[in-house]
Amino acid sequence: MKRLMLALMTVGLLFTGVAHSHNEELYPGGHGGVESLRGITELDTTRPADEFKHYPRDQGVIESDYVYQPPLIPHTVRNYEVSLNANKCLSCHSWKNAKESGATKISVTHYQTREGQVLSDVSPRRYFCQQCHVPQADAKPLVGNDFKRVEALRNE
Repeated sequence: MKRLMLALMTVGLLFTGVAHSHNEELYPGGHGGVESLRGITELDTTRPADEFKHYPRDQGVIESDYVYQPPLIPHTVRNYEVSLNANKCLSCHSWKNAKESGATKISVTHYQTREGQVLSDVSPRRYFCQQCHVPQADAKPLVGNDFKRVEALRNE
């Protein structure tokens, strides 16, 4: 009976908001001292947006760091529409337009289905370019990283 009363009182305190975290003095707002990539910011507080990343212009081909890495995009893609009805990337990188635009042609693998059937146009599974390819930004890493390039890909 005592356990039932204690359980009911605990539930009642939680619903009325009387029960507080033991760290309330140290971490006001109830985030418990957990720091995310947002920093220690209350969840209901809007913080200023981060600055836009700088994308160097025409920096050329960026070397791969690991085998089968999708090539990085050496230019900004801001305002590029890639939707069900349009793909701005293909205006330069399709086989039809690449020579004239001077852009790299997309791989033949982008014209194949999962079963290996060759299509006359880009496969739907490879149509949304930024699922794999990202622009190279001049930005500091969000978290520490000691990644080393695959030995076979090193130029040194």
